[in-house]
Amino acid sequence: MAEKPQIQLFVKASEDGESVGHCPFCQRLFMVLLLKGVPFTLTTVDVKRALDVLKDFAPGAQLPVLLYNGEPKTDTVTIEDFLEDKLGPPMFRSLVPRYRESSLAGNDIFHKFSTFIKNPVPAQDEALQRSLLRALLKLDEYLSAPLEYELAQDPHLRASRRRFLDGDQLTLADCNLLPKLNIVQVVCQHYRRFGIPKDLRGVWRYLNSASETKEFKYTCPNSEEIVQAYRSVVRLPQ
Repeated sequence: MAEKPQIQLFVKASEDGESVGHCPFCQRLFMVLLLKGVPFTLTTVDVKRALDVLKDFAPGAQLPVLLYNGEPKTDTVTIEDFLEDKLGPPMFRSLVPRYRESSLAGNDIFHKFSTFIKNPVPAQDEALQRSLLRALLKLDEYLSAPLEYELAQDPHLRASRRRFLDGDQLTLADCNLLPKLNIVQVVCQHYRRFGIPKDLRGVWRYLNSASETKEFKYTCPNSEEIVQAYRSVVRLPQ
């Protein structure tokens, strides 16, 4: 039996310098490793004081950084692809979505959120908020429409009952989208008093399902961390 790899994931630390900080890319890989079920060491890096932790093996690298049997890996997508290749079946579950559309669902939300929340011109707020809402509605429609496997089980099913983007198990698509959706909800609610609308039932079923999993719940930074991270870039309402 092959030896288990030595894996260490370096992620951004919170303001206290120890717990997990605000970084959707760090959370994405943290979730992937937990879903793979492989033993690994998590190291939080205080970016204000301790980036020299990486200087010996990944000088100048942005977090997250992965050490795999002593070999440094950088760039979130590259690391994700590497882990899927190295930690695949039969020993580890594949996290690749069955449906290509699952990987694309919600892929414009974070960009539209960033444009809205960082907008310096108050007169543009309403149009940018509508644009973000349209992106959220598009995601809601995807989550509400039954997937092919659901219709195979029940041809008369009109609304999906699945928990996540691609089915009832978390995939790479969820590891990418969920950390960003959480940021959208926390930041918009705090700074604009505008959260994800409750009538987007597909999105809220998705978020509530995620909050029941240790892979999402355990990897989420404290909401106050997210609020603080955006304080310097958000234009406060007049």
